[in-house]
Amino acid sequence: MPYVNIRIAGILNREQKARIAEEITDTLERIAHKPKSYTYIAFDELPDENWAIAGKLLDEE
Repeated sequence: MPYVNIRIAGILNREQKARIAEEITDTLERIAHKPKSYTYIAFDELPDENWAIAGKLLDEE
């Protein structure tokens, strides 16, 4: 059973999440031969202040 956890800075709208979930599920079915009904996907949307790149929080940019 595939479990995919997507962590992203910022917020996705419902349509974006649906499209991403569909694409990932289709890819796992096509390449790994995993039935769609076995694939679980979780989205973790984090505020920019909780992410840092090159020593700077994303909300500082």
